[in-house]
Amino acid sequence: MDELDHKLIGLLRQNARLSVADLAHKLKVSRGTVTNRLRKLEDSQMVVGYTVRLRPEAEPERIRAWTSIEVEGNRMREVIANLLGEPGVASLHDTNGRWDLLAELEAGSMAGLSKVLERVRLINGIRGTETSIHLATYR
Repeated sequence: MDELDHKLIGLLRQNARLSVADLAHKLKVSRGTVTNRLRKLEDSQMVVGYTVRLRPEAEPERIRAWTSIEVEGNRMREVIANLLGEPGVASLHDTNGRWDLLAELEAGSMAGLSKVLERVRLINGIRGTETSIHLATYR
């Protein structure tokens, strides 16, 4: 990836609905260049999809939380596989420091979040967790 690819990805992160013509104009390149770059990024799996981001207020009934997870010994792959199969895990991140993983959880209610946490804590290989409920997003 070169500087143009990075700029293209940056524009798409801001607004994935920009047309090829708008992207070309902003990048000061031809539409063909943008189309070719997008195709290469998609073919190489650097770009794996386009999505919609909703403001948290758009789904006020959704409960979101962040769970820091400590993994026992060398059971990271097993734990990751189990967490990726958990429907309440919206995203999963490898981290450094005291915690090994950071999971973003989503549920429709506090009772639902409690059930997600219970399932997560029962996964073999998880030594400990710490959860914080998401209250507000500022950016």
